Amino acid sequence: MDFTFSEEQQAAVEAAKAVFAGVAPDGVPSPALTTGAVAEDFDRALWARLADTDLLSLLLDPEYGGAGLDAIALCLVLRESAKVLARVPLLENTAAAAALGAYGGREVKEELLPRAGRGELVLTVAAHGRTGHDPAELAVVARRESDDTWVLDGLQTAVPWAYNADFVLVPAHTDDSGRAVLALVPRVHEGVVPAEQFSTTGERLAELRLESARIAGRYVLDTEGAWERLRLLLTTGTCALALGLGEAVLRMTSAYTGKREQFGHPIATFQAVAVQAADRYIDLRAMEATLWQAAWRVSSGAAGALLAAGDVAVAKVWASEGVRRVVQTAQHLHGGFGADTDYPLHRYHAWAKHLELSLGPAAAHEEALGDLLAAHPLG
Repeated sequence: MDFTFSEEQQAAVEAAKAVFAGVAPDGVPSPALTTGAVAEDFDRALWARLADTDLLSLLLDPEYGGAGLDAIALCLVLRESAKVLARVPLLENTAAAAALGAYGGREVKEELLPRAGRGELVLTVAAHGRTGHDPAELAVVARRESDDTWVLDGLQTAVPWAYNADFVLVPAHTDDSGRAVLALVPRVHEGVVPAEQFSTTGERLAELRLESARIAGRYVLDTEGAWERLRLLLTTGTCALALGLGEAVLRMTSAYTGKREQFGHPIATFQAVAVQAADRYIDLRAMEATLWQAAWRVSSGAAGALLAAGDVAVAKVWASEGVRRVVQTAQHLHGGFGADTDYPLHRYHAWAKHLELSLGPAAAHEEALGDLLAAHPLG
């Protein structure tokens, strides 16, 4: 088997490294030192650079100005973005655009996809349901009022970038058959009521309340499996973010322990320190292996949906537990220096906690994996 990345995927990585090279994660105020969000908007200058290098259109068909690549390419770019804690809706915008490209009507695709790929229009996804623990599609009811109109009622919590995106892709269930649909909801729209929330990262989220919000039929993706595929892509992308963040933190820890001396020797030479760092390296390699397995399954298409669900669950278990252990060990080995808000480690710790819980903690995915194995026993 050939496990090397394609030339196109490697080109995306090189472009991402060039774009993120000048981003400093310590250039953003500490959440602990602000009374509200760390910033009112995401990094629009960085967003423009991503658009200029065609990194916002990776998964779009060439017909709409995209590169026609897959989830693996997206994860490679997300991995680089997390190393510098890039404050952009790269995962949400790309995943939502991919869902529109796969399941939307031609009119909507021609209207929105080229603009999303150029960064002129920003998409996000409401994926956390009412509490962050229940299935997101059950938090909103979608009722077809006519051939041209759907009515949405319900609530989605912790919607990222909701105050800055142009559209929010909202999963919902129908009131007749209970099947899941995806509704593209304009940020400013009658019946759409946002309420401010804050993540552990200090970023502004939104509790999005839908009160008889009427959505044009062309903006509703009523295709079986659309939400499940989108959820798997979002979860896999979150694993890529966790991996990139963990790798950056381990490098920070290696650099610090290599120069911090105790008893006349760098503490990296002490066995207790070296063993902990080695354990975290093993965590990262396990996170990487399970990530690429999941990304490959997600890229393989609908025929592998069941296998993809299992592989994505395994990857998220490793991502959630692994990134938590990496940042905790980093804090321990940095000592009091790791808690200094003038040093960026505390921001990585806050982002790691957000990624650990985003789209379900390890326990939720272990339970999902158990349900899959029970319903489809091996052999």
